[in-house]
Amino acid sequence: MAEEECSLKVLLEEKDREIAALKCKLAQLEKSHAPALELHGKVTPLTPLRAKPALSNEDIMRYSRQLLLPELGVKGQLNLSKTSVLVVGCGGLGCPLAQYLAAAGIGRLGLLDYDEVELSNLHRQVLHGEENQGHAKALSAASAVRRLNSTVECIPYHLQLSPENALQLIQQYDIVADCSDNVPTRYLVNDACVLSGKPLVSASALRMEGQLTVYNYRGGPCYRCLYPLPPPPETVTNCSDGGVLGVVPGIMGCLQALEVLKIASGQGSSCGQQLVMFDGLGAKFRSIRLRPKQADCAVCGENPSVTRLVDYETFCGSAATDKCRKLNLLSRDQRITVKDYKSILDNSDPHLLLDVRPLVEVDICHLPFSLNIPLSNLEERKSEQIQLLQEKISQLKQQTAGDCRPPVFVICKLGNDSQKAVQVLEKMSGSEVDSITVKDISGGLMAWAQTVDPTFPQY
Repeated sequence: MAEEECSLKVLLEEKDREIAALKCKLAQLEKSHAPALELHGKVTPLTPLRAKPALSNEDIMRYSRQLLLPELGVKGQLNLSKTSVLVVGCGGLGCPLAQYLAAAGIGRLGLLDYDEVELSNLHRQVLHGEENQGHAKALSAASAVRRLNSTVECIPYHLQLSPENALQLIQQYDIVADCSDNVPTRYLVNDACVLSGKPLVSASALRMEGQLTVYNYRGGPCYRCLYPLPPPPETVTNCSDGGVLGVVPGIMGCLQALEVLKIASGQGSSCGQQLVMFDGLGAKFRSIRLRPKQADCAVCGENPSVTRLVDYETFCGSAATDKCRKLNLLSRDQRITVKDYKSILDNSDPHLLLDVRPLVEVDICHLPFSLNIPLSNLEERKSEQIQLLQEKISQLKQQTAGDCRPPVFVICKLGNDSQKAVQVLEKMSGSEVDSITVKDISGGLMAWAQTVDPTFPQY
């Protein structure tokens, strides 16, 4: 009798394990059959988030480690679950930000980006994978977020934020996180947040440095209070131009997530009147106290002149994009195409090709017959470099049978710095160096790779 009872118990335990495994498999299948994410190409009205009356057993298990924090607790977790956050930009900042907001249990995530995933994104934009190349970043990010936490509502927007849609979109969210990489978008998001009364958590990253602050929060300043006028377009450098180590925007995106979670949970942010600066090279943080909200601010002051969204590209004199900007500093007769330059090479016409990129870029790739003198050295009139240039011009004059203005062609990555170099060289011609005819190669080495030599590296 005892032997039969023991056998039945063993059999029952086996059946319990089978039932548990089947339940787990069923739950996985139900998640895999969840409705497909809809990519939004325009702004549509959203239904308000419904507050949870209490945490479920699954919520308690999932968020148990942060529920133990006295600063958060059950009340803070419930606050997170009823908060919506709009992430503007699903790149190097937006990816870690969205990831940690979803992991922490934020109620709704709006993920906005107009771009598609490229191979050059993957070293820093950690929600995307190789298989997502060519896909909308917003959808790629939303899919990754849902795999992490299917209880978070994700709304991917594949569109460009503009004065026509920004207010309608931002008014539907509780907190906005600016993860963009261009000046017009920063002013647009700031003004829309001020006009909508929404806190703005903003960060930036470039090379080995990052910055973070919170605008328009609890009486603190807005972006315009600190920067009433945009910087000259030619002085602005983004990641496409200046580069960035991928972990730096990762750190800044995590800090953004921290401030968003503090605001959403009810703790409040301490960054409302200070700028946090990160030095990745020295592994140091420092904070600068910001000046308070300005009474004469154009958008949040006592008598604002900006009461509606304006044309921010015109205001800033640059495009609302994080792509490499294209300057037009020269006339048509001061420039040639890469195809025209290829013809010059094919004809073996004597000339000098001057590459004005920094040495770090020349080490990546270069045309073997080019002379490298960085634009900065030309602008600063570095004596050794100018002497080298003069020697090459003298040699060229001998090859061109005494031509008093031998041809010099200038190249860089995209044709921006080369145009500046042409202007510098034209001033130097006939005074600091022998007289030359100087022209820019339009589109630079990237146009060369796309049009003339597909085996040439692109970066």
